[in-house]
Amino acid sequence: MDEVDRLVAAWHRVRPDLDVAPMQVLSRVTRLAKHLDRARRQAFAAHRLEPWEFDVLTALRRSGSPYQLSPGRLMRETMVSSGTMTNRVDRLADRGLVDRRPDPDDRRGVLVRLTPAGRKHVDAALADLLAHEHDLLDGLDGEQQAALADLLRLLVSPFDDQPLR
Repeated sequence: MDEVDRLVAAWHRVRPDLDVAPMQVLSRVTRLAKHLDRARRQAFAAHRLEPWEFDVLTALRRSGSPYQLSPGRLMRETMVSSGTMTNRVDRLADRGLVDRRPDPDDRRGVLVRLTPAGRKHVDAALADLLAHEHDLLDGLDGEQQAALADLLRLLVSPFDDQPLR
């Protein structure tokens, strides 16, 4: 029995009229998310990065060489508003982790580019994060991890195109 089993049992006792079955899954997902958030923050702090900084830098890194995207594409990749993205790019540029370049295909547009320092930070933070994530999944073998990933994909996919609020 884990803590969620105890919570569910308590709800069955005090509110037997409610179907609390979703708690069996979603309360565990919530608890896991808290552990993952802690692991992410530890991995990023070791590289002087905030989670939002890591999100922007990884979006640029995943784009492939020359590691640059338009601000609009970055907004979609990181699910933030235009004003938020402008603020984030400004702060990352001040730290020397990204720079802005004119978009050769749009005279009025700019591209946000990962600098060598930004690439170094994000690569090291990603390696540390993956080490933490491997530790979190250590209790599951490869087949169990694949099955869990498949089930979570089914659960999450309807939300993929919905903006976070």
